[in-house]
Amino acid sequence: MVYEIAQIEVKEGHEADFEAGARLAVPLFQRAKGCRSMRIDRSVEKPQHYTLVVEWETIENHMVDFRESADFQEWRKLVGPHFASPPQVEHMHTALTGF
Repeated sequence: MVYEIAQIEVKEGHEADFEAGARLAVPLFQRAKGCRSMRIDRSVEKPQHYTLVVEWETIENHMVDFRESADFQEWRKLVGPHFASPPQVEHMHTALTGF
């Protein structure tokens, strides 16, 4: 498993529209090859800051299968207009879990 972690800054006043667009995009992730789960967390201290966490079977499922798909273009169409800056994305593996 690999986790896509995207740090997203949303334009001030666009939080509700971003969340509405993300809600509409859930089926895009649900049908993506190798996508196991996705969630979006919102910062309490910085309400324009969100973290997208997507669990992929492989990094290729994200970088090739999804990123090169029409569904990725639709995702960006739904949420991209609300970005204050390009998302910062990295991929992570679980190194330790306590539970």
